[in-house]
Amino acid sequence: MRTIEEDMTNAADAGRSSAADPTPTSGPLSPATFAQSDSALAQALAERLLEVEDLLDSAVEQTASLPNESSHHLLRAGGKRVRPMLVLLAAQYGDPSHLSVSRAAAAVELIHLATLYHDDVMDDAPMRRGAPSAHAVWGNSVAILTGDLLFARASLLTAQMGPDAVRLQAETFERLVLGQLNEFTGPGEGVDPVAHYLQVLADKTGSLIAASGEFGLRYSQAPAELIPVLRDYGEKVGIAFQLADDIIDIASEGEKSGKTPGTDLREGVPTLPVLYLQADAAAGDADAASVVALLESDLSTDEALERARTALVAHPALDRARQTARSWSDAAIAALDPLPRGEVKDGLVEFARSVVDRVA
Repeated sequence: MRTIEEDMTNAADAGRSSAADPTPTSGPLSPATFAQSDSALAQALAERLLEVEDLLDSAVEQTASLPNESSHHLLRAGGKRVRPMLVLLAAQYGDPSHLSVSRAAAAVELIHLATLYHDDVMDDAPMRRGAPSAHAVWGNSVAILTGDLLFARASLLTAQMGPDAVRLQAETFERLVLGQLNEFTGPGEGVDPVAHYLQVLADKTGSLIAASGEFGLRYSQAPAELIPVLRDYGEKVGIAFQLADDIIDIASEGEKSGKTPGTDLREGVPTLPVLYLQADAAAGDADAASVVALLESDLSTDEALERARTALVAHPALDRARQTARSWSDAAIAALDPLPRGEVKDGLVEFARSVVDRVA
């Protein structure tokens, strides 16, 4: 499955790479995405994000050449650092200077990166963030083991934070895996495919975003009553983010997304636009039925894939998926109502809006 961050706008090149590193497709998210660019909050977020980048680099370092190179592969290829930024932003409700906040921000990014190594193997994806995927460079075994290695390094970080951090990581990891398994098995008999898919997204994407908010609050010693609020927000904004990414996979050009357009279609992943299309076809929509037939044909050639992708883009099912993504973004914003007014809340609202602005 796609990631939730490939086409976010307003990126600043805050990453650091040497001449030998792969050229990043984009840097981490600019703090201006969450705060006024000239504000003290934006400056504080920028400074802490640089600390997290250093921590990530040291956390994945290995003495042996192959694991060191493969572990740094996606880290150096770019990425928006969405989850670390949300940890740092949530921590503003407490004392954001705690070392555990930086450790938590690095840990959630390592967990995310680990899932990318595994996802690309399962999807047989040739590209990630505009660079060859790890399994395309070293093969499936190295890619899978590197993902495992990053999970281990994330665990070492959370172990330094105490048993509650280890528990939160384990619970989140369980949901990530169950979400992948449930996507693989599909909905059971009598289960609404759309409801099943939304739960998959909540597990595979929303759970780690929700955990990011909780990590930031818990380890900055922010008021505990804020945790359910940011968890609810994180679940909903994660679903909106992934729904937007579904649309990007279908409707965007590869140069913008850093991935081959239509990857999910070729792999037969039933994302929301396809589920809506199938429902329309079952209800008697002849145009939808003809597009479904294209999607169910042999898409092994680029020409066949492009025909199917173009047909789906032209069908109203794609716009309905956009509307659904917006509704989840709106729900995430509404979940923030209990938070006190201020720059941090404004940043969370703006982030939820930016999720769906990608597919406007």
